[in-house]
Amino acid sequence: MISKFEEVRDKVREFPVQSGVYLMKGHADKIIYIGKAKNLRARVRSYFTDSKDHSPKTRLLVQNIHEVEYILTKTEVEAFLLEASLIKKHRPKYNIRLRDDKAYPYIRFTWADDYPRLYVARKVKKDGSLYFGPYTSGFAVQGTIRFLNRTFKIRDCTDAVFKSRTRPCMTYQIGRCTAPCVEYINQTDYREEVEGAKLFLKGQNKKVVKSITERMMVAAEEEKFEVAARLRDSVQAIKAILEKQAVINDTSEKDQDAVGFFGDHRGCLVETVHVRSGRVIGTRSHFLPHFDPNDPAEDPREWLVDFLNQYYEDNFIPDEVLLTVDIGNDLTKLMGEVLKERSGNKVVVRFATDERGRNLIDMANENAKSHFLKYVSKSEEKLRGLDEIKEKLSLPELPRRIECYDISTFQGAETVASQVVFEDGVPAKEHYRRYKIRTVQGINDFASMYEVLSRRFKHTEYEDPQLIVIDGGKGQLTQAIRILQEIGRSDIPVVGLAKARTESDFQKQEVESTEERFFLPNRSNPVIFKHNAEALHILTGIRDEAHRFAITYHRKLRESSSLESELDYVVGLGEKRKKVLLTRFNSIDEIKGAVPEEIATLKGFNRVLAERILLQLNEPDDEDAEVEE
Repeated sequence: MISKFEEVRDKVREFPVQSGVYLMKGHADKIIYIGKAKNLRARVRSYFTDSKDHSPKTRLLVQNIHEVEYILTKTEVEAFLLEASLIKKHRPKYNIRLRDDKAYPYIRFTWADDYPRLYVARKVKKDGSLYFGPYTSGFAVQGTIRFLNRTFKIRDCTDAVFKSRTRPCMTYQIGRCTAPCVEYINQTDYREEVEGAKLFLKGQNKKVVKSITERMMVAAEEEKFEVAARLRDSVQAIKAILEKQAVINDTSEKDQDAVGFFGDHRGCLVETVHVRSGRVIGTRSHFLPHFDPNDPAEDPREWLVDFLNQYYEDNFIPDEVLLTVDIGNDLTKLMGEVLKERSGNKVVVRFATDERGRNLIDMANENAKSHFLKYVSKSEEKLRGLDEIKEKLSLPELPRRIECYDISTFQGAETVASQVVFEDGVPAKEHYRRYKIRTVQGINDFASMYEVLSRRFKHTEYEDPQLIVIDGGKGQLTQAIRILQEIGRSDIPVVGLAKARTESDFQKQEVESTEERFFLPNRSNPVIFKHNAEALHILTGIRDEAHRFAITYHRKLRESSSLESELDYVVGLGEKRKKVLLTRFNSIDEIKGAVPEEIATLKGFNRVLAERILLQLNEPDDEDAEVEE
């Protein structure tokens, strides 16, 4: 009888000799690997040879292949573009996956608008705006935007507030805006005013300083001393900011990324150094687990090109990408064509041989080594925490995948549920799921959880967790065990997590600090972890994340609700403070568009609470999460 391996191998022999993308499928028709090729037949057949040069990962991949399909493309460039989009959609197990939970901030300048303004953006879109970044620090971006708004009198109100204004706001009164909302300045003059901000962000700082200095001199000659003093302060502020930036090439207007890496048997960290107009604005790290760049079976030309193809699927594409290894003339040219297709501009991809390029690559490699050591240190700490969870909860294996579910009903209305997944002790947001409860009327946590777990474990293509965490004590744990038994998944360990309230807690009628207790099946006494144990942080972290995620889903479903109900989601905001906000602001957009200082000055508020309010109201959705309808 012919084996599955031989069956697939024979089928591959009939593949076309043409460029395209191939999709390897495993159990339950799940896509486990996606690749691209100039010659599909030759490329896919290479997996089924008996070559000893294959890496352990490739050999494991081949053992799990049940089917191979392909999609033809007209050109190799199209194959690159299609591969990246399919990897992003399906997240195959054996592909390099850029699991970066941080959404690095950009500065978005809405230059296509009649009256442009500056935003913090988390993604680059083709919407006519100018994007600058990515930056490492969100606080630095906010600070830069405040500085530019103040220096160049850029409006800081949202479009909704801008269109509804009938009189100038406080920002105009204190001299930080020219009030275009009520036509105190026309479109041409406004754009001329804010042109300096665009030049500053593009790195043309000498032009900015020269222009402001000339305006300062004219104002002084006309005896407009207050205007001249403000312009002088702007020049000094710009110079102070420029002194803090590392200069690589003060005469260059090119945007560059330098790509370096460092790793060993524990994994590989790829570092990108971002240079904009000759100035370093930050670095970004991506850790690739279970991948050894020093393994002779791993061709750096192949995996580095795969990284670049995925990385520049969503990120800003510079004029030039510098590489730490030579991937060959054909691949550098091809990669340049792929990036040009995405950005619309010429992009040079090259192995850095010149002195300036090597300096940037050295910086990238040094940062990669430093961040790698820091990452693996944290990763090893997480593994120790998982090992402690395994021992104390008597699990049969290390809980590399932990799932937690939260049932949430807001004010008796629609019930929703969240599924949060931690892999190796950290959030795996690509596996988050949201559920609308559709078979339960009213509040019934048991029936809701039964529906969620039943729907979850019908998906055999999802990996099984080694542990399920239930938010609750013995009662909730008993319910979860019963549900898992009824759906035929009693083989999955489950633990209940609940806080222990002391008598003093009840007397105060609030819980300032409580002890987390973990309940296990067939055990009367709870398990207690040490207060600062990494195991405790992992388990309470996934519980808190599941709760946050469910609340976020409620907010999304109730976008059209009243202002009062949306404010109900803000932690620490009581009825009195809500009334103060409602008295001061006319709409939710006004609150979202406010700066922390405006809210902090209100009665009963402070800076910390103001920042928390703005953070929660402006919190983006977890776009990676799918909804199980």
